[in-house]
Amino acid sequence: MTSNNNEETKPTDILNTPTSRRSILRWGSLTAAAGVLSACGSTASTNLSRTKATATPAAEQAMDHAAAAQSSAATATPAATDWEAMDKMHEAGMKAFPAKTKGQGIQLLEPKVENGVKVFELTCEKFMWEVEPGKEMEAWGYNQQVPGPEIRVTEGDKVRIIVHNKLDESTGVHLHGVMLPNNMDGVPFLTQEPIRPGTSFTYEFVARNPGSHMYHSHHNSTKQVGKGLLGPFIIEPKDKAQDPAADKEYILILNDSGQGFTINGKGFPATQPLTAKKGQKIRVRYMNEGLMIHPMHLHGMPQLVFAKDGWNLPQPFMCDTINIAPGERWDVIIDCTEVGAWAYHCHILSHAESEHGMFGMVTALIVEE
Repeated sequence: MTSNNNEETKPTDILNTPTSRRSILRWGSLTAAAGVLSACGSTASTNLSRTKATATPAAEQAMDHAAAAQSSAATATPAATDWEAMDKMHEAGMKAFPAKTKGQGIQLLEPKVENGVKVFELTCEKFMWEVEPGKEMEAWGYNQQVPGPEIRVTEGDKVRIIVHNKLDESTGVHLHGVMLPNNMDGVPFLTQEPIRPGTSFTYEFVARNPGSHMYHSHHNSTKQVGKGLLGPFIIEPKDKAQDPAADKEYILILNDSGQGFTINGKGFPATQPLTAKKGQKIRVRYMNEGLMIHPMHLHGMPQLVFAKDGWNLPQPFMCDTINIAPGERWDVIIDCTEVGAWAYHCHILSHAESEHGMFGMVTALIVEE
């Protein structure tokens, strides 16, 4: 480097120039800031690990999405391409839907008929369950399904449900919303002895009140129901004219703990779409088996809400978003008037979408000509 008088400048002269001092101070500030950011990142990582150690699986899933986004940001390419990378992740998820996974829940369980009694058998056991492509988790379920099989009877039927426990802890089965004798209510140490490992218990009753109901564990239930010990119990009315007519029917069971945010035991893009022809009406039975509320929102078409917890409403109402609290069941009719693939998701957005795209409680209603 040379000075204006063409004399060689000494190294000490560089340090003493005003411009150089400002540069060094600025560089020092950047270096210090980098150190602070590094320390913050380390602290955040430690805090995240500590938090995840006590978090529910659903909260852990949300934290994993946040951590992945933080990691991507730390190693991101220049800002001009960040949005392109995000778009590609969102696009990949959409193109994968509906993704194939092993296992399917809510398969109709056909009864045996013995002396006029409809007999169903449920086996509680542990198994691996693929929630999303390549993501297998331990499940506790009935008959190797999450949710458990659909049990469907008619008002007035005599019903017998035999439950076999192959778990390594006790359980009990509560028929949620069903009117039955007290000793059949399924609450261990209140209405019955627990179903201990290696034993069985028989529930027997007459199906009295028609509607959308559920069955699930009522013993260590936060863990057992969260991991998959739940299923739909439908009592059809003798007089079907009391319900609105429908061409097709779907059950959507919401859960948010053992396998994260799921619809019928799967997370997007492994959730299954609802399909209909233009002009058809579909009935959707919502059931919330989770720990959180889930406002389910359908794009493009309204929902006619006509029943709550199995009881028909005196005045049905229209909406596009229906809030479903834990334990609630809601029945709706959707008049499929608009052709296209319509997003259908929980509107607590942290249950459905992140920087990496859609996940969890997302599906679609596909209406074709």
